[in-house]
Amino acid sequence: MALNGKRIACVIPMLNEEKSIGLVIDEIPEIVDTIICVDNGCTDASASVARAHGAMVVTEPERGYGAACLRGLRECTDHDVVCFVDGDRSDHADDLRLVLAPVCDGAADICIGSRVTGEREKGALLPQAVFGNWLSTRLIRLFWGVRFTDLGPMRSISRSALDALHMQDRNFGWTVEMQIKAAALHMRCVEVPVRYRKRIGTSKISGTIRGSVRAGVKILSTIARYRFLRWQR
Repeated sequence: MALNGKRIACVIPMLNEEKSIGLVIDEIPEIVDTIICVDNGCTDASASVARAHGAMVVTEPERGYGAACLRGLRECTDHDVVCFVDGDRSDHADDLRLVLAPVCDGAADICIGSRVTGEREKGALLPQAVFGNWLSTRLIRLFWGVRFTDLGPMRSISRSALDALHMQDRNFGWTVEMQIKAAALHMRCVEVPVRYRKRIGTSKISGTIRGSVRAGVKILSTIARYRFLRWQR
C-alpha cells in the first residue's frame, strides 16, 4: 500500500537485535513497501528473526552505522522515498507515518523525526545524547541557517534528494552528514515530533563512555569538515 502513489523502502541497520527486530518490523506501517534489514556483523539470530517477520536481509561486513545504511540503499533504487529506523525498538516504528507524510506529500525533501520535541520515556535519551544533539543542531543552524532539534535516526527522504547528497560517511557521522548537506543545498527540511523509549539491550554508542566519545568526536569533526570545505554539490 503506497502513500500518495510513492513506493517506499525502510532501511534498518542491525547489530545483534534478535530480541527486538521482530517487534520493530511488526510495527512498521503497511504503507512501507519494502523493509531491508542490514546485518552489520550480527553474531545472534537477528537475520533469521528478520526474515521470519517478512524483511529482506542483506549483509554488510564492515561495521558502522553509515556503512550499513549505504548497503541498504543499494536495494532501494526502484523506490521513490526511503526511510530509516533503528532496530533496537527505541523508535516507535509506527510513527513512520508521521515522518513519511511530508515527503510523500511533496511538501519536503527530508523529514527528521525529532525525539527532542516528541514524547520520551524517562531515561530513553541519555544526557550525553541530549547535549550532543543540542550542540550539533545549533552549530548547523549557525553555519548553514537551518533549524533542527535532533539528529535522530528516524527520518525519511526522497530518492532524488538522497541521490543529490552523495552520502559517504560509513560510521557515526551519517545522520549529521545528511542534515548538513541537505541544509547546504537548500533542500526543504522539516521535523515532526516522534516518540522514543528505552531500547532493548545496550546502546552501541551512547550506552558506553567510549562509544559516546567516539560518536561525539566524529559528529563534531564532520560538522567542522563540511564547514571548512563549504560543501557544494
